[in-house]
Amino acid sequence: MAIATRLTEGRLTFQFSGDADSATKYDDWLFYRNQFNSAFGGTKAVDIVFVDASQTWLIEVKDYRAHRRTKTIDLGEEVALKVRDTLGGLAAAKSNATDADEKRFARKALAKHRFRVVLHIEQSLKKSKLFPKAVDVSKVQLKLKQWLKALDAHPSVVDKTSLKATMPWTVV
Repeated sequence: MAIATRLTEGRLTFQFSGDADSATKYDDWLFYRNQFNSAFGGTKAVDIVFVDASQTWLIEVKDYRAHRRTKTIDLGEEVALKVRDTLGGLAAAKSNATDADEKRFARKALAKHRFRVVLHIEQSLKKSKLFPKAVDVSKVQLKLKQWLKALDAHPSVVDKTSLKATMPWTVV
């Protein structure tokens, strides 16, 4: 399990503030890969789980600068399913993970009283009729609000230039 304050996802590097063990690439966990991924006919996972002093952040990363989106599932629905499955995975890992660090991190993440969901999308800055933006951010934001209102009434859709002041990390 990679627990760190600096994580790389594709071509993006996330630098988190906080303790040295505050962020993890959940979809790389042994528990997720070897035990939980095949549960219920298959599960999905967000890319990064980050725990700060007051809340747990579930972060999904999409980078469409080099490749366009090809999946047919609605992006908001896809992220919502990943969030649901990740929370289930963390709950199961809290008791059943064989890796002590993963078990401890799951307990730490679930001990927080608030969850925040972030969809980090990078898209080409060039406007093109041939290659329009892969995702309409406002539509995805609306879908996420509909799907995740019971967990996070204000999920965020950001890129590295639009991170909010409440997000204790940077992306390069």
